[in-house]
Amino acid sequence: MTPAHAPGSPGRLHHRADGRRDAPALLLGPSLGTSLAVWDPQVTALARDHRVVRWDLPGHGGSPSVLGEGATVADLADLVLDLADSLGVDRFHYAGISLGGAVGAWLALHHPDRVASLTMVCSSARFGPEEMWRERAALVRAKGTGIVADSAARRWFTPAFTEAAPFLDELREVDADGYAACCDALATYDIRAELGRITAPALVIGGRDDVATTPAHARELADGIPGATLVEIPGAAHLAGVERPGPVLAALLTHLEGGGPARADGSRRYAAGMGVRRAVLGDAHVDRATANADSFTADFQDFITRYAWGEIWTRPGLDRRTRSCVTLTALVAGGHLEELAMHVRAALRNGLTPDEIKEVLLQTAVYCGVPAANAAFAVAQRTLNELQERNT
Repeated sequence: MTPAHAPGSPGRLHHRADGRRDAPALLLGPSLGTSLAVWDPQVTALARDHRVVRWDLPGHGGSPSVLGEGATVADLADLVLDLADSLGVDRFHYAGISLGGAVGAWLALHHPDRVASLTMVCSSARFGPEEMWRERAALVRAKGTGIVADSAARRWFTPAFTEAAPFLDELREVDADGYAACCDALATYDIRAELGRITAPALVIGGRDDVATTPAHARELADGIPGATLVEIPGAAHLAGVERPGPVLAALLTHLEGGGPARADGSRRYAAGMGVRRAVLGDAHVDRATANADSFTADFQDFITRYAWGEIWTRPGLDRRTRSCVTLTALVAGGHLEELAMHVRAALRNGLTPDEIKEVLLQTAVYCGVPAANAAFAVAQRTLNELQERNT
């Protein structure tokens, strides 16, 4: 990561850039009360094919409080354009969370030539009554951001999320004037009548348990922006990318394929692989795998989706029934019994019958050994019995 704050330029936003300088640019905007670290779970995978630039809101993270009372989303958008210009970035993909998403929508409306694609995560066309935001701004100016930290936990995360503390500590460190200026910007933001003028390819991601920008906000955006795609993330509140990093990353990577030349081959493989992976393993399994992905495992999830599922399982040389037979045999030979149970279920989805699975395992007894086949039969029998009980 490359810190890029210029102390001599008070109007500049603090930012970090990851990825090759010659790669297509992707700007990532944070939500109110957070820093650029809110994108940590996704940045490594995104930076593989993009020049990822994350920035801090005024008064947040490393950015100075350069906006005063009466600030607008347009003022924030101007700061982002200044940042892009300072980096020599003319056209960019943009993704933003909440207020960061509003900044992206403003850019897409007023500078469509600069925005190659738009993603709005847990965002809105209007965030609520102006009076509410004016009152919060006045409260924070008077008492600091600690006054809103406890309520932020309930807005940002579901009760099941247990890692909120670092984000709340970060909120308490936000400059009061900077936070209040962002509240002022939210107070006057209302683009409901203008959504139809957004021409950038758009993705809207909503948290199904978000109480700050409820699913109705996401649907309003998706219905209003021509051709927009809507993805709702179960088990996620306002900071969906923190609570459910895998599904947010998957949706964003798939969207970027259609938003321009960025990751043309890689994204096509990812999108195709995700489709096959879901068809073979089932939505529930894939959702669990991607939901449990974090900054340590996200790269591996991306790798197996692109390589195993996007390059091998999508090849036309063998049908899926045959690929399941080969996979079962290989797993028995390698003694990978946990994976075997998953692929017994997958084999049924691919059209194999229990009798055909039995024949595959009998064949492995000859070439992989009786002990290996014995263990495989036990796993397969248990898996088939569980499925039968579930379906009766």
